[in-house]
Amino acid sequence: MSKGLFITFEGGECSGKTSVIATLCEILKEKGIPFISTREPGGIKIGEEIRKIILDVHNTAMTPETEALLYAASRMQHLKEKILPALEEGKLVICDRFLDSSIAYQGFARNLGMEAILKINYFAQKHLPDHTIFIDVKPEEALKRLKNREKIDRLDLEEMSFHHKVYEGYLHAIQRNPDRYLIVDGERSLEEVTQECVFAVLNWWEGR
Repeated sequence: MSKGLFITFEGGECSGKTSVIATLCEILKEKGIPFISTREPGGIKIGEEIRKIILDVHNTAMTPETEALLYAASRMQHLKEKILPALEEGKLVICDRFLDSSIAYQGFARNLGMEAILKINYFAQKHLPDHTIFIDVKPEEALKRLKNREKIDRLDLEEMSFHHKVYEGYLHAIQRNPDRYLIVDGERSLEEVTQECVFAVLNWWEGR
């Protein structure tokens, strides 16, 4: 059986990940490539329930520690139940967010520190992605886009300083794993961004 491939998409709020992944999935279907598309938190029943808790705008009393642990719990269940089985079957796994999001959001923006995040995600560290696409959109541009979003979640309510810290966290994550990351300029047209991402994913799949 051919080797599976694990590819994650990362980026701050309103970076366009969801739209890019949707088009990518259409192309993968057309080409007959065996794949699954999933997301974090979520992707499975338990993960989606945890997602509702994390993103609920009414849960403003949630502590950074609780938030980080919920993400880690969802991630481990997601890995065991959905991601690893798909990889064992030789499939391409496309995931909207993974461990790097926790480093950026909880490690840096919530000031818990990268080491604390890595510790509570000990098991997930054994299954890092083969490749990660970071759609680079500066916080100022992201917040402009956020104003046009119909539905907002708890993280969307954060101040600009929070989003700057998230961006800083991503840059740090990239510095730790430069060979795993492809940085895509997300401030271009959606068509251009999507084209670059699709080209990269197809090349990685063919060269696995």
